[in-house]
Amino acid sequence: MNELTVNIKQWARERNLDTADSYKQALKLGEEFGELCEGMAKNNPEQVIDSIGDMYVVLTILSMQLGTSIEDCAACAYDEIKDRKGKMVNGVFVKEDDLI
Repeated sequence: MNELTVNIKQWARERNLDTADSYKQALKLGEEFGELCEGMAKNNPEQVIDSIGDMYVVLTILSMQLGTSIEDCAACAYDEIKDRKGKMVNGVFVKEDDLI
């Protein structure tokens, strides 16, 4: 676990966010995602960077609320995709199972 993630977790614990309502945290993630989309649409790199960072913080806290960790979630996702095959279609990676 990197030091930044440790700091985020400590910050969340100090504010009792680690035991707060996970549904509210999920809504916060949606809000941050909307800000990311706005930054992309407006070609605003600073907003994009801030939004990605905010989403990482929110996901770190959400994982704590759900009794897991951001690292375990990322490891699970990587295990699922590490051997995935597919191809780029119009700039989007499409997994082999979904290719027509």
